Amino acid sequence: MKGQELRNKFLKYFESKEHKIISSASLIPENDPTVLFITAGMQPLVPYLIGEKHPEGNRLTSSQKCWRTNDIDEVGDNTHHTFFEMLGNWSLGDYWKKEAIQYSWEFLIDVLNIDKDKIAISIFGGNGDIKEYDKESEKYWLEIGIDKKRISKLSDNWWGPAGETGPCGPDTEIFYWSSTDEIPEEFDTEDNRWVEIWNNVFMEYNKTKEGKYIELEQKNIDTGMGLERTLAILNNIDDNYLTDLFKPIIEELENISNLKYEDNIKDFRIIVDHIRSATFLLADNANIVPSNTGQGYVLRRVIRKIIRLSNKLNIKESILIKLANIVIDNYKEDYNELEKNKEFIISELEKEENKFSKTLEKGLKEFNKLIEKDNLNGNEAFNLFATYGFPLEMTIELAEEKGLKLSKKDYQNKFIKHQELSRTASAGMFKGGLADNTEISKKYHTTTHLLHQALRDVLGDHVEQKGSNINDKRLRFDFSHPEKLTDEERSKVEDLVNQKIKENLNISLEEMDIEQAKKDGAIGLFDNKYGKKVKVYSIGDYSKEICGGPHIKNTKELGIFKIKKETSSSAGIRRIKAILE
Repeated sequence: MKGQELRNKFLKYFESKEHKIISSASLIPENDPTVLFITAGMQPLVPYLIGEKHPEGNRLTSSQKCWRTNDIDEVGDNTHHTFFEMLGNWSLGDYWKKEAIQYSWEFLIDVLNIDKDKIAISIFGGNGDIKEYDKESEKYWLEIGIDKKRISKLSDNWWGPAGETGPCGPDTEIFYWSSTDEIPEEFDTEDNRWVEIWNNVFMEYNKTKEGKYIELEQKNIDTGMGLERTLAILNNIDDNYLTDLFKPIIEELENISNLKYEDNIKDFRIIVDHIRSATFLLADNANIVPSNTGQGYVLRRVIRKIIRLSNKLNIKESILIKLANIVIDNYKEDYNELEKNKEFIISELEKEENKFSKTLEKGLKEFNKLIEKDNLNGNEAFNLFATYGFPLEMTIELAEEKGLKLSKKDYQNKFIKHQELSRTASAGMFKGGLADNTEISKKYHTTTHLLHQALRDVLGDHVEQKGSNINDKRLRFDFSHPEKLTDEERSKVEDLVNQKIKENLNISLEEMDIEQAKKDGAIGLFDNKYGKKVKVYSIGDYSKEICGGPHIKNTKELGIFKIKKETSSSAGIRRIKAILE
């Protein structure tokens, strides 16, 4: 089976069960300051999981693009990826455990024809906070025909909350026997031949700041099935990289390098994973380019790792563009942003390769000087890394080529200190989490609409939102504009927003087809994330935007708007940071 076939089968099955197929959201979270990327299928749906009404209804399904920074160092084995697709279905206060379990079983057994004798189940077994085990899930699995010996009760079968507070609940996981060995009668959760392929999360509690678990008024189903892992299982292979999602990239790398995958498994896996990840990230949001901060830093890191490994494998020609083209061709039917932004993707990869080539050239010169002076110790290796961005691994490899042995202890303390500084600088940025739903966050969310329209009024209709980030202390708004705002322009924008706040404008919501929304003059951001029906929020007669929410009821709740800073975010993109007082 091919990836596209599995993706389509999943979506069509849930469509037959009255779920609306929704497009994948952007990889860059909207208004969520706690995480760099979308890391799970449910993350873009948080407003609807906590009460907002989704324009497509209360049964949804999608294949969501995900990007996980915490898996970068794990890439190289047969299952981990930085970029992956999560197949999911959701019930927003509609069906509950019985139906969710039945749907997952039907899809796996009746649609994918998985051998039911190779299935085992885990359920929530109770813990210090919720004493009772999940009897309801156990009952439904037994009714389906799962042997009690194949059901395991686990105290950690619990999802969330993503932050300190929020929606959470027990889950039930489906495992598949991936080995050719005889299938054991009993399910041993410690046996890694049992591979998790599906997770049904039952969001039935809200955890409060006081640590209490209160039953949610709207109980939700949130499921996830990793496309890459499941595809490998269906094809009876124990290596995700041998599916059609990766194989064409590997074959091109073999052609370019004259090397074989099986002889260079780890390096090949990292290269093909990272080029797929970088290509999708560049295609997703033209505001994210390689840089030294935030999402741009992670993007730079994966691109430079490809170049470094290419050098290690003695590949003489550039591989970035050729491999990126394979990724684009492989996925463009399902993700049209790849073809649409192809020129931008290629351009940014070329630019980063040129920059890193210069970095390596400078670093090599310094390295050779140190060798000549016989002065290559732990501190000097480390300085190559800190000053020139020269990879530590490459420094060690080159030193060994010269017959030198660098003790890791020589620079370990400096490196640890550097890591601590990095962690401090990006505190919270690499953690999973969800934007809150507090009143102040709603106020800032509403204010971004006023700011967007004010910028268009003052600067012109070329202004488009390119990203936003909100927390309980400020808003950050990125927009297209070629130059720095003059003091007069900045003052006009600020005054215009405050004028509209003083007019006590009501915020209203309408649901309509996306084409009707555009006809009505609604501004649409990140078009690829919208389904057929959308929510349109209007602030009086002044602002009309397609948006998921949440918002306040009237601008009189906002207070005084102040622009604190206006800077460049990237080429042709400006960034405003503002507060409400």
